[in-house]
Amino acid sequence: MRKLTKEHRRDIAVIAAKKDRDIDFSDIPRTLDWSGAEVGKFYRPAKKPVTMRLDADVIEWLKAEGPGYQTKANLLLRHAMEHFTKKGPASGGRSREGTRTRKKA
Repeated sequence: MRKLTKEHRRDIAVIAAKKDRDIDFSDIPRTLDWSGAEVGKFYRPAKKPVTMRLDADVIEWLKAEGPGYQTKANLLLRHAMEHFTKKGPASGGRSREGTRTRKKA
């Protein structure tokens, strides 16, 4: 992502200081066709740094898959979470009763 120039930051500050009713939106084209819209396309969940111990062969395998091994590990964990909660994304890992869902061994 490119860094904002001083001019851009100044323009943003000017707009941010205005009330919504005072902003001129007349040069923005009106969108009537939302058929191609994707929900959450630009959403990125907040990341939290953690330290955890994993088996050496697991880390070696992830790193051997190429760049972005931490992102891949996160994706694998997310898929596992969604599978075990059976509620899909944004379930928060809770069942409908409010208890943690977990398969018994």
